[in-house]
Amino acid sequence: MITKVHHQKSIVENYFQHDHVEELKVIDELIFQNRQIIKLIHNDLIENIENLKKGRKAILSAEQVFKILLIKQMNGFSYEILSFHLADSRTYRAFSGFSFAEQKLPSKSTLQRYISKIKPKTLEKINRLILQYAKKLKIEDGRKARVDCTVVESNIHKPYDSESLWDCIRTICRIGKRLGKKYGFKITDHRRVGKKVRRQIFGIKGKKKRNRLYRKLCKITRKVVDDAEMALEDLNYEKRDEKLIADFVVYCLLAKKVLHQTESRLLRGEKVPAKEKIYSIFELHTDMIIKARRGIEYGHKNSLSCGISGMILDLVIENGNPADSKLATRMADRLKEIYGKFPRDIAFDGGFASKQNLQELKSRGIKNACFHKKCNLKIKEMVKSLWVYKRLKKFRAGIEGIISFLKRCFGLTRCTWKGLEHFHSYVWSSIVTANTLIFARRIIARRKKE
Repeated sequence: MITKVHHQKSIVENYFQHDHVEELKVIDELIFQNRQIIKLIHNDLIENIENLKKGRKAILSAEQVFKILLIKQMNGFSYEILSFHLADSRTYRAFSGFSFAEQKLPSKSTLQRYISKIKPKTLEKINRLILQYAKKLKIEDGRKARVDCTVVESNIHKPYDSESLWDCIRTICRIGKRLGKKYGFKITDHRRVGKKVRRQIFGIKGKKKRNRLYRKLCKITRKVVDDAEMALEDLNYEKRDEKLIADFVVYCLLAKKVLHQTESRLLRGEKVPAKEKIYSIFELHTDMIIKARRGIEYGHKNSLSCGISGMILDLVIENGNPADSKLATRMADRLKEIYGKFPRDIAFDGGFASKQNLQELKSRGIKNACFHKKCNLKIKEMVKSLWVYKRLKKFRAGIEGIISFLKRCFGLTRCTWKGLEHFHSYVWSSIVTANTLIFARRIIARRKKE
């Protein structure tokens, strides 16, 4: 019988039939079977709370926070869009544990506050728990591994000297204006003339004319810094604990460093060491990564180990831009930490190749260590036979597709979170999300065969 209206509504959200829904169901099972994941998340959420028994009940549980993080990284949502989909999507409400009748859902600021508390070390531990569970279910045993490096960019513009000086001018003037209203002093706003000169630098040709404009922009920046320091002297030192004043002091110090490196490099023709350079006053941790024949990127170099299942076995976010040849044995040692023994077969990109690396890998009991480029190494020294070498070489090529998958689907091209610790959290959250999804797809494929 077909009725006009369904008067009785369902209270609890239910899943429906869809491929993505099946993946979410398996991820839900994975979390249920590994309750240690929720304990780790919960420990991060309550870290700075003195009394756990006081206060009102939190709007989100530790399990919900972790599931919402997976939804965010899986789809590349901003916090605003994430908040909308949690309210609008029947599937995501069911997966994250919100009932149909629940009206009060977390706002974007609440979601950001909870997710930002999760530490990168916690996410690394969670990844290892997922790998151990995958080993138990015979999805990934870590006996065959491939290693490569990629770069995740910081969320900054290209660090031209004019842009860095302009960032100093606009930031110090903006904060100075806010402090002036609060404490009753005036600071000259140089943003208009600074922006004008910065735009002229991009449109002019000729080194002499450009350097003349750079001198003018440096002069404006110095005026801004001098005005800011005079304003700081008038403030009471008792008020220096205030965050806004602390930021004001920090940006003044950074502006001086940017001025020094600009004048040294462009006006005096001196070389500034890469370690001493400031590429962004907002993301100070950023490194310059020079890639052969592929230009320059600004962010952090990441070393990845991947298994035969496609799951990411390990990740190291490097400090600076170390040569690949220095990373091979360390990545193998870390795989032993995860699985208790070295992999039987391991394949590397050509940049990792060296006789010393091959000898050290063989001394650790690794039977076949293949490098994409031979670099004066004999095939018989690396592997048992030519057939094995060709197989491992093709196997290594697969990590390029996995890195592309991480960048396209999990936001590993550019980190949109602020600060070094949050950079690490962002990268690890993408890795954990990718591994949970790959795990789910492997389980579904197995069940279909059965």
